[in-house]
Amino acid sequence: MSWTPADPMVSIKDVHKSFGDLKVLNGVSLDVMKGDVICIIGPSGSGKSTLIRCVNALNDIQQGSILVEGQEVNDPRLDKLELRKKVGMVFQQYNLFPHKTALQNVMMAPVRVLKQDKAKAEATARALLKRVRLENKENAYPGELSGGQQQRVAIARSLAMNPDVILFDEVTAALDPETVGEVLQTIKDLAEDGMTCILVTHEMAFAREVADHIYFTDRGVIVEHGPPATFFKNAEDPRTREFLSQIL
Repeated sequence: MSWTPADPMVSIKDVHKSFGDLKVLNGVSLDVMKGDVICIIGPSGSGKSTLIRCVNALNDIQQGSILVEGQEVNDPRLDKLELRKKVGMVFQQYNLFPHKTALQNVMMAPVRVLKQDKAKAEATARALLKRVRLENKENAYPGELSGGQQQRVAIARSLAMNPDVILFDEVTAALDPETVGEVLQTIKDLAEDGMTCILVTHEMAFAREVADHIYFTDRGVIVEHGPPATFFKNAEDPRTREFLSQIL
């Protein structure tokens, strides 16, 4: 199927996902256009993280369709490595290699997966660490960095693959409150640079500020969605209003 930037970059249609008898996604549909920043919010266990893991083919789906730039993620012939070059992911846990420096962590995938020569990969990695405001930490090991700094290295590592879209799965959930802001600022910078971002987040002030569109999920369905201005002020569904009253 031919894809153009006028089409959704990510198109999710009627996606169902169960783990055994537990139904986690129950007919979820949403589209993400190039340059969009989408925030998915909702109570724990509402299917948010599972949904974005399905976009990256980390979870399979039982029914429905997920297209990334026109490519069906649920196709058994899919080359997952090719998909993950396009779709970066940053997790709640940073998953950095503890025995590698920040610079080496960012360089690894371009050298190993993209077969870049080391000089080019290193130049790119240094530029990316500067972009996430860590230009003086290239030679630090993860154990020498704060949680917020490690998460920014993880973001730089994802950017090193030059993805078209990045998925963020509650990337501030494990951080100390004082380091949350620096990670959110990094994501905000990316959004302002035009990176397509899908975020699962509990940070409502951040979602209100950066998202183009907010989706509220509960029990595996999208209950309500809209631009932040209307979503936070004029939520219509009682479940949305109850959720927002608990966290705002």
